Amino acid sequence: MPPRSRKRFDIISPVRFLRMKPGHGEVLIAEGDVTRAEDERRLIQEFRRQLDEGLWAAVPCTGPQGRRESAMVSSFQDVPRDADRVIFFPRAAGGR
Repeated sequence: MPPRSRKRFDIISPVRFLRMKPGHGEVLIAEGDVTRAEDERRLIQEFRRQLDEGLWAAVPCTGPQGRRESAMVSSFQDVPRDADRVIFFPRAAGGR
């Protein structure tokens, strides 16, 4: 996955955890700097909590020909260090 392009004034690049909620869109559930041990521990705990609640996680990325895509992740270690967000969403209803 290519590194995200940095804006001219980016100083800190926190990662945001967003949860998709019907009727609300993306709701911020956690944010932190993965280079700080305290933040990283908190983000790992929140990541695990979301998966334990039955949600899936995806990281937005750019695919071939510049198309917007996302990569499914199943552990915090799978999240690229330069990712700026992880989106959690419910599994599709009806299937098991």
